[in-house]
Amino acid sequence: MWEGMPVAVRMAQSDAVFRWLGKTRLTFMEQDVPIAVMDGDCALCSFGARMIHRLDKGGAIRICPVQTPLGQRLLAAQGISGVDPDSWLFLSGGRAFTDFDAMAEVGRFTGGWGHALRLLRLLPGPLSRWLYRRVARNRYALFGRGRMCDLPDPAFRARLIG
Repeated sequence: MWEGMPVAVRMAQSDAVFRWLGKTRLTFMEQDVPIAVMDGDCALCSFGARMIHRLDKGGAIRICPVQTPLGQRLLAAQGISGVDPDSWLFLSGGRAFTDFDAMAEVGRFTGGWGHALRLLRLLPGPLSRWLYRRVARNRYALFGRGRMCDLPDPAFRARLIG
């Protein structure tokens, strides 16, 4: 249903998609705050979230666990299963990125050492998608579980939304 549709249209059709920053209710298109939607129970995703926190010196990127109602709505708006997502989502600049493209875009956004993630775009598309899916589908077996929301760093916890 969402295939080929621009992000703005997807988000407009998913009018329940809101994010809460403090006490201000903002729609995705009214104010573009970059959001990484990741599995909050995956140790690899928790590591990725900590890396975003470390690389994003300006603190712009918000992190939304897929287990939250907001995470579920954001994934659904992009046609990604919220039950057991085999991808993660990065929303920035009115665009949606998944898989290694999401990681590369985070690298572009954060700059510095994050630029190294842009090398992921050198992989051919089919190989990139296949490799990403293999790791994502086996993430718990390979890396275990780790609750992102249990991380003690208050500055990191301030980035969490949902």
